[in-house]
Amino acid sequence: MRILVRAPNWIGDQVMAYPFFYFLRKRYPRATITSVCVPWVQDLQFRNLVDEVVVVQPPLAHERSLWSRFRSLERVSTELRRRGPWDLGISLPNSLGTAWTLWRAGVRQRRGYALEGRGLLLNDAREWPELRNPALQRHRVQAYVDLLADERGPAPDVRGFWGTPPENELDPWTPGELDRFPAATAWPGVEPLEPPEEPYWVLAPGATADSRRWTEDRFSALARRVAAETGWSGIIVGGPKEAPIASRLKEDRQARLRDWTARGPVTSLHQIFSNARFTVTNESGLAHVASLCGSPVQIVCGAADPRRTKPIGPGRVQVSVNAVECWPCEKNTCSQQGDRYLQCLKGIHERDVWDEISKGLRGNP
Repeated sequence: MRILVRAPNWIGDQVMAYPFFYFLRKRYPRATITSVCVPWVQDLQFRNLVDEVVVVQPPLAHERSLWSRFRSLERVSTELRRRGPWDLGISLPNSLGTAWTLWRAGVRQRRGYALEGRGLLLNDAREWPELRNPALQRHRVQAYVDLLADERGPAPDVRGFWGTPPENELDPWTPGELDRFPAATAWPGVEPLEPPEEPYWVLAPGATADSRRWTEDRFSALARRVAAETGWSGIIVGGPKEAPIASRLKEDRQARLRDWTARGPVTSLHQIFSNARFTVTNESGLAHVASLCGSPVQIVCGAADPRRTKPIGPGRVQVSVNAVECWPCEKNTCSQQGDRYLQCLKGIHERDVWDEISKGLRGNP
């Protein structure tokens, strides 16, 4: 059997798809599984669970007309059709274009959610339950895994996938499907960055939108508090876009921060995360990567809805929120004015974040 999976387009979504790929391989152990992805999540494909990765190039920024998008989809479809035939195709993104690609690639059974008017392109279109029940708070991890329900059995329940960590060192670990992420086999060929020998914590200050980004002065204040309370230094991680932020943050000598941004692909950070005392992030892709690699994670959450997108582990995750009346709007741009602008983020203070981190550290020495 030959299976084609259109992987998610964003770092956090790709990490949340790990249980999907795990259970897909478990359900079809002898199948040839190909993952199709965009370049910026290429390094995050789970090579221990798929046989092949095909990277597709989206239209360039100056070529995003309807016609250029169509031509791009046709190029991808032609390439996939050449690599076929395909028995089963599953689209994890809910876009019309990904369903079009499966159809034009000649995939026999095309599965995905019937959203964006793409039901006619999917001969195995699944209902999106939230349309019938908007109050349903299904986690995105479960939404991905639910696409595996078929004649071979129901979709697995992802609750407890990683097991439950102990509340203290005397309690046992409650076993789950897995207890840790196999980074070395999932991401082979990546030279991991060597973590410092002394105790440290990790700061990932980047985010794609203002509504999800805590201010630099709050991060500095938190770092100063951590340094004063513990004596630990902090490592700032991220890509080239975060390098200017890191440069400014490390100027605060009392914060004891080091700039490790833009040192390699995100997968090269797996030992940095797994050995850290904790990681502090915005609601971003690196929050998911850090938790996947086993780090305790403290998220400063702005507009996002953690009920649907909170990282599920195996690293313990705590979320700092300021639940104002418009939260969670899940918008990239805040629509409020004056003092209400970004009030969900402004109401989160470094002392409260540190209190939550401290409680987590005491519970998990």
